[in-house]
Amino acid sequence: MSDLTPLQAVLNARSPLSADGSVPRRGCPLSDLRDRLRRAGLRPTRQRLSLGWLLFGRGDRHLTAEMLYDEAMRAKVPVSLATVYNTLHQFTEAGLLRQLALDGSKAYFDTNPSEHHHFFLEEEGEVLDMPECGISVDSLPDAPEGMEIAGVEVIVRLRRRPVSGRG
Repeated sequence: MSDLTPLQAVLNARSPLSADGSVPRRGCPLSDLRDRLRRAGLRPTRQRLSLGWLLFGRGDRHLTAEMLYDEAMRAKVPVSLATVYNTLHQFTEAGLLRQLALDGSKAYFDTNPSEHHHFFLEEEGEVLDMPECGISVDSLPDAPEGMEIAGVEVIVRLRRRPVSGRG
């Protein structure tokens, strides 16, 4: 049995319609994902469902387009890297993801779009949610004329201390 079979079976599943023509709620993760996409104003296409399943099926996490593309290839989801980028940006614009600018060469996407802060492990290229610790940012400058501050992100960059050789 290939990796594709479970994902393909879920994506091909059809929910029976109830008497009023609506899809009954059965607690199906795929049905929940379809509803989530529709509420965000996105049509639940096969590619969006496939990538959404990979993105949101593992809880809150942080990944790049390349990481999601690799997961899609392992799951035998037929998408291009350009489609992955487009979908991530559509999900971000719809409020389903949060884009993090941590490294000049690549963008990370957070499946938890709520306001929270992050640690960035520089050597590993890994992003971790910062525990809620009451961080406050004081003395923000006034926004330019006609603008307002939409949010403040705190990213704490971490690296391992060099091990000192003692002899």
